[in-house]
Amino acid sequence: EARRKAAQLDQARDVNLLDSISVIQQVDPHDVLSFSRPGIQHGVLKNLRQGKYEIQSMLDLHRHTVEQARQALWSFIVDCHGQGVRCALVTHGKGEGREQPARLKSCINHWLRQIDQVLGFHSAQKQHGGAGATYILIKKSSQARQRTGERLDRDGRTRK
Repeated sequence: EARRKAAQLDQARDVNLLDSISVIQQVDPHDVLSFSRPGIQHGVLKNLRQGKYEIQSMLDLHRHTVEQARQALWSFIVDCHGQGVRCALVTHGKGEGREQPARLKSCINHWLRQIDQVLGFHSAQKQHGGAGATYILIKKSSQARQRTGERLDRDGRTRK
């Protein structure tokens, strides 16, 4: 059973459905990236924007090609979700002074919207990389939701 689950997890990691660079709209190197799924509370996005959540995992995409970044981002988000990481930081840079500025930043802006496990994202605070990095809020795994429900039941509270 453990081998089957491991094989299924590996298979899930390999199913990268992120768009190629050809369909991605370019953003300016200094643009602020921001996105949240419907239903995400304003206060949650505000705390993310202000960098108030603990960064539990980081990915640095400097010196990655677009395809390497695509693979790395997909694997990173799948791993974070599986490990129960709720807030992560991706450093992509701004690409200033390059022939195609903000190429990876544009890709991150596009790809993160395609990943179901991503609840929202926002450009980082200056101390975490500013416009060259992005905070990501990741959905709880089903195991984490179950643990939270059990904890709330134990504490005598009701679940929604």
